Amino acid sequence: MGPQIVWFKRDLRVDDHAALDGACRAGPTIGIYVFEPELLRLPDSDPCHVAFVRSCLAELRERLAARGGRLLIRIGDVVEVLGSLQRAVGASAIWSHEETGNLWTFARDRRVAAWAEASGVAWHEPWQNGVVRRLPTRDGWSRIWGKRMATTAVPAPEHIATPAGAADLDDGPIPTLAELGLAASRRAEPQAAGEGEAWKTLRSFLAERSIDYRAAMASPVEGWEGCSRLSPHLAYGTISMRRVHQTAAARAAELKEQRAAGAAFAPTWLPSLASFQSRLRWHCHFMQKLEDHPALEKDELNPVFRGLRDDGWDDELFAAFCEGRTGYPMVDACMRCLDATGWVNFRMRAMLVSFACHHLGLPWQPVGVELARRFVDFEPGIHYSQAQMQAGVTGINTVRIYSPAKQVRDQDPEGVFVRRWVPELEGIPTEHLAEPHLTPPLVQIASGCRIGRDYPAPLVDHATAYAAARERIASVRRTREARSEAERVLARHGSRKRTPRRRGPRT
Repeated sequence: MGPQIVWFKRDLRVDDHAALDGACRAGPTIGIYVFEPELLRLPDSDPCHVAFVRSCLAELRERLAARGGRLLIRIGDVVEVLGSLQRAVGASAIWSHEETGNLWTFARDRRVAAWAEASGVAWHEPWQNGVVRRLPTRDGWSRIWGKRMATTAVPAPEHIATPAGAADLDDGPIPTLAELGLAASRRAEPQAAGEGEAWKTLRSFLAERSIDYRAAMASPVEGWEGCSRLSPHLAYGTISMRRVHQTAAARAAELKEQRAAGAAFAPTWLPSLASFQSRLRWHCHFMQKLEDHPALEKDELNPVFRGLRDDGWDDELFAAFCEGRTGYPMVDACMRCLDATGWVNFRMRAMLVSFACHHLGLPWQPVGVELARRFVDFEPGIHYSQAQMQAGVTGINTVRIYSPAKQVRDQDPEGVFVRRWVPELEGIPTEHLAEPHLTPPLVQIASGCRIGRDYPAPLVDHATAYAAARERIASVRRTREARSEAERVLARHGSRKRTPRRRGPRT
């Protein structure tokens, strides 16, 4: 076959890269990454995402070069860029992994498919995780996921032959944020990027950090070390889901062998690894929802809940939420932490959506977009599915309305996380940290923090907001239409290992 092009997107690695492997087997291969200006300016895009990608590309280029390959970097419309490169090298095929992105990338891929068909260029899209394209039903999805994860991983190619027609092409520099027309990233403490860092992170997690994963993942204090911290690497594909799954399974088997031989280790370790492996499957489960229903980025999966909070928009409430000045220490600490680092653990992410939607009455869409920009590990399928779930608009999930004060008491009892990110509260006694507005006035004076002056009073009363939010959701869920739609959503998107029993109509 003729020359091949590998279009790198959210798969910035050389190991277990089916598209790269397939291209190299088919003929001389050249790789390309395209910075798409329109994509970079979408509401849910942020310079922190681009900064992470830039670091990944630097290492990817090195790893390809070590094998004789090349990575071109371009800025522009991807159809035009691919067309130009295809003509320059005489490529007969383009390879890229399937991508479950946002509505914009979905439309862009359709344009690429139309161009490829019109140009007579084959476009190969192998899968790279457990998300199944054109899945007719969720029945048996878990079995498909298991089969995919059990298949043999593809090692990085030993040698990459470059097409002769690419000899005169300029590889192109990796553009700076400024050259892309973007502001500097506000994330001052970003997570290290690249394929090597992905493997380093996985190995350190499995070797020791995973011991208390099951408990630590709920805490914003313990989660920094106790969580795997692989999320940005999975989001941008610096390591494959299959490699993570198989390496974790091998580690669990190793520990079981050690235990059988009489070795002693923490009893939490194996259950924690089982929880981690389960969450790998959940990772793809939520992405599958977006794959099956691309519009869930903007529209509720359950249409009965559309417009639920359209009357609740308030610029001042939204600004206070974004800036971390709601008067609820755990909410404010998490928002400020995200602003600086781009990461908090999952429970705190759920609490943020819950608080913004249930307590403040804000629609989930702008809340979701704001948080997408702050998450370095932004994965559209997981993010928007979870935003709907935590906002209570799916109609099939338990509605969880978190108490921010309870999260301080349960997950940060010593105030380590809160005091780091909300230094105004440094002097407030620990027993008052969950609800500083209840601190006696004389204690506030002694602590150097007057509520309402140095730190805001709560924007809303928790008990009042909680009751109102539950009634608002319940009033919709009680309707016949909501029950009917919930069954439809569950049949199409619900998690299951077996085919659900079909129930007759409600009367």
